[in-house]
Amino acid sequence: MSVAKKEYKRVTTKSLVDMKQNGEKIAMLTAYDYSMAKIVDGAGIDVILVGDSASNVMAGHETTLPITLDQMIYHAQSVIRAIHRALVVVDLPFGSYQSDPKEALRSAIRIMKESGAHAVKLEGGKEIKESLKRILHAGIPVMGHLGLTPQSIYKFGTYTVRAKEEAEAEKLKSDAKLLEKIGCFAIVLEKVPAKLAREVAESINIPVIGIGAGNGVDGQVLVVHDMLGMTHEFNPRFLRRYADLHLEMTKAFENFRDDVKSKDFPSDQEQY
Repeated sequence: MSVAKKEYKRVTTKSLVDMKQNGEKIAMLTAYDYSMAKIVDGAGIDVILVGDSASNVMAGHETTLPITLDQMIYHAQSVIRAIHRALVVVDLPFGSYQSDPKEALRSAIRIMKESGAHAVKLEGGKEIKESLKRILHAGIPVMGHLGLTPQSIYKFGTYTVRAKEEAEAEKLKSDAKLLEKIGCFAIVLEKVPAKLAREVAESINIPVIGIGAGNGVDGQVLVVHDMLGMTHEFNPRFLRRYADLHLEMTKAFENFRDDVKSKDFPSDQEQY
């Protein structure tokens, strides 16, 4: 049964909770620059994540670890200039919050003040509880992130599905309830079994947004370069490609090259 979609002139953290209560799914994509963010926002996407995945798709790093706080702020500033409707959430990068709650707060404040973003996202549960509380007590909205946490990739040693074993699944459920209790407004669940993700979503009142977490959660997020087919060599099971821009862009670049080489471009009509 379809659910009537409410029109939101501006999406807020409260809007997302309302969407969950009303049974409306939440659409979330990444963006890292002004031009892309303007298109994503104009398409009516609810949440834009300025993800530390910029380390991969924008800078070409193997992992998300190398990206710095200054670089995340730069990307967030570019995105915010384009936005009229979407809620903009910014990842706190690796090393900016894990070890020291005071440093976590300083990092979150810098993102909020210098970029104008609406919220921050942190990876982890009980182990970063004090950092989360410090940021939340300062009035900064926080989105959690559980399951596969890419900033911990060297600990995991693999990007495989998380929480398939009972002990890890129980910890994930416990962490989700903890994040809700201390005040997070939403949680991203990455690469966990669909049944477990549904259980988590049904056990808490804040939205759960999945990536590789099945359809029983409250919304979905993808990396925009992946769903547009720009990162054509990346083919995880959870990814649906909505375009093949790698092919289309390659054709366009080749056509430009050929037209320049053949002196077809610019034509008489394209000159002053």
